[in-house]
Amino acid sequence: MLNEEKIKIMNKLAMYEQGEGKKYLPVSRYYRSDYIGLALIKNFFLVTIGYCLILAGIAAYFGEYLVDNIHKMDLVAVGRNAVIGYVVVLVVFSVATYIQYSVKYHKAKKSVKEYYQELTQLNKIYSREEKKSSFRGVSGGYKK
Repeated sequence: MLNEEKIKIMNKLAMYEQGEGKKYLPVSRYYRSDYIGLALIKNFFLVTIGYCLILAGIAAYFGEYLVDNIHKMDLVAVGRNAVIGYVVVLVVFSVATYIQYSVKYHKAKKSVKEYYQELTQLNKIYSREEKKSSFRGVSGGYKK
């Protein structure tokens, strides 16, 4: 005989695994600090590459001016401004990344907690069915 409650829970779990679970279940395997730390490391490299590309684009755009006036420029001040700009951009993007991934981690943990509660409920149903079948003397083999 089919247990409707069990089928509903199994269907709900399968839908979760195919939908939200695809993005939330992998997140739940990390500790919070590891998940956010990996995001910040990725952020560092992406911001560095992006900032270098932006500086290269600016240098290419003003290339003629730079070549004509390089002897008049204070290159130390230009370098200092570039480094200060990099640090500011890195801090802004790191704070934004920290906030974004913290929120994402907490959403994932909350969602996966509900998923595990459903799994526990399904496990209890299986335990009850197993107790019933053991009381009946059915050991789960072929019965004539």
